[in-house]
Amino acid sequence: MAALLILSLMSRLTSKRVRLAYGRNGLEVEVPADADVLEPQRLVGVQDEAGTIRQALRDPIASEPLRELVPRGATVGISICDVTRPFPASRVLPVLLGELEHLDPARVTVFVATGTHRPCTAQELLQMLGEEVQRRARVVQHDAFDRGRHAELGLVPGTDVPVLLERDFLEHDVRLTTGFIEPHFFAGFSGGPKMIAPGLAHLATVLELHSAARIGHPKATWGVTQGNPIHDAVRGIAERVGVTFNLDVTLNQDRRITRVFAGDLACSHAAGCAFAMTTAMVPVLKPYDVVVSTNSGYPLDQNLYQTVKGMSAAAQIVRHGGAIVMASECSDGLPDHGRYKELLRQAGGPAEFLGWLERPGHAEHDQWQVQVQALIQRRARVVIHAGGLTPDQVRAAWLEPVDDVSDCVAELLSTAGPGARVAVLPHGPQTIPYLSPGG
Repeated sequence: MAALLILSLMSRLTSKRVRLAYGRNGLEVEVPADADVLEPQRLVGVQDEAGTIRQALRDPIASEPLRELVPRGATVGISICDVTRPFPASRVLPVLLGELEHLDPARVTVFVATGTHRPCTAQELLQMLGEEVQRRARVVQHDAFDRGRHAELGLVPGTDVPVLLERDFLEHDVRLTTGFIEPHFFAGFSGGPKMIAPGLAHLATVLELHSAARIGHPKATWGVTQGNPIHDAVRGIAERVGVTFNLDVTLNQDRRITRVFAGDLACSHAAGCAFAMTTAMVPVLKPYDVVVSTNSGYPLDQNLYQTVKGMSAAAQIVRHGGAIVMASECSDGLPDHGRYKELLRQAGGPAEFLGWLERPGHAEHDQWQVQVQALIQRRARVVIHAGGLTPDQVRAAWLEPVDDVSDCVAELLSTAGPGARVAVLPHGPQTIPYLSPGG
């Protein structure tokens, strides 16, 4: 204990403070002065968000203006992100609805694309949408577990698995998607076609889109869309639906809108992905012994399930046998809903779980997240500071709990030996590092 205290005191004599995105309030930690702090480009939010959104809707990419695509008397379905994404619906939707003022508000429905997540609470919906949107439009939360709410739309490309999507959304005359673009740990990028599937898909379809084979494919990773078996299938399903218009935004660390990409689904989403690629992905020359990461703070770090994304960002640049130190509040626990917690409990650890996936026909809700976590832990040790979890809960999830991130980093570097290197991702998966060629 005395040796560790001396080590901590010495390290802080040659350290620097870094503020991590953690929960709603952040977390300050001390790391060595020579630690590499990897952040996305510091982009300034647009000065007039409403004006920028309105302009994008009126001068879109490869499309007629939104207003001209929606005839009077049409019914309109709008797919939006759930509470696990920082999409600024309360700032975007009023402008979008303003372009649809020629419609009876009763003919507009906002669909919360929960995928297989839990429904949003009434308070979360109010926070996400604001009073104006809730007053002007009908709001429906997707339920991936209610088969009767879904209609079949052919098969998932290359399989005999049916594409099952929210029937109510499909029955609207005009179908709009709205989302938030950032690199995604196995779908390449978020937003765009993901607002159809898995966002509005039944569990059976989601299981195929997140199958062990697809998740384990080398191109199912950050920033890759073409040749990625997950994104290719998602894109194919969205094309089949016939999305009328798409609107995606990119955000900075303060959750301010930096760009708006609106118009044809494929073209506008591709433009947004290209922008995110240049602003959110950072090359490094060689792996690090220790990588400190987050899950971008609230709302993205609500639970351990979502926190796997931050682990995956760190795993891109940690050396084999190195360590990942996560800071993720997990205010919503593991969580208790879904199968993630149960799958962790049933398996004795990463190796046993990955062995299960080799069995023919093995497919369960949330197995994809556990699979990614297991693959990360096959590469590196993972410790976590999570105020919303007890140490026993952390250990039951195969991870190691830590109280003080600063002391933990100092100890890990000391164990790694002279010349050990550390990187910090203060904003977690809003910055995706990758090894540059020759790295």
